[in-house]
Amino acid sequence: MKIEICHQQGVSMIEMLVTMVILMIGLLGVAGLMAQSQRAEMESYQRVQANVIVRDMVSRMNANRKVASCYVTTGMTPAYLGTGAGTVAASACTTVGTAQERAMAVQDMNAWSNLLAGAGESAGGTNTGAMIGGRGCVSFDAATNTYMVSVAWQGVGLTTTPPASLPCAANLYSNEAQRRVVSLTIEMATLL
Repeated sequence: MKIEICHQQGVSMIEMLVTMVILMIGLLGVAGLMAQSQRAEMESYQRVQANVIVRDMVSRMNANRKVASCYVTTGMTPAYLGTGAGTVAASACTTVGTAQERAMAVQDMNAWSNLLAGAGESAGGTNTGAMIGGRGCVSFDAATNTYMVSVAWQGVGLTTTPPASLPCAANLYSNEAQRRVVSLTIEMATLL
């Protein structure tokens, strides 16, 4: 009697397919990690830009503090500067400071509006130097004699909605959970 030996065929092909599936799952995980990392990097970049722009406006207000009330955007239409706001034609205040100081305030607000719209850097004729949909607001609280300088922008992903105490650019983005806001509260010294 003769014994026949059967050899299995295709085993290495199945092993290769299983290895490829495992490798593909791993590569998809790496791709997802890279995408999440790029989103986080973009959010971080926008927050840094917003902080720089907030501090720029605070510096401008400190340099022209006698007419700090001219920088308030609360009574303007729209009540913000930056994306979609256009230019500030004339200051709403006419009772404080000199004409030169008021003109400097208008110039500062237009420069700040341009920074918020990304005019600091451009590529192919398009402003790219700021946050997505950057808008800036300056409000005055008479009870505490303080100014709040805020910058709002549209984030890449959804997070929590900013508190009601930060109303800058509220309801101007597709979802309030995409609105990001940084602000500084300052008190101006009364100089004679």
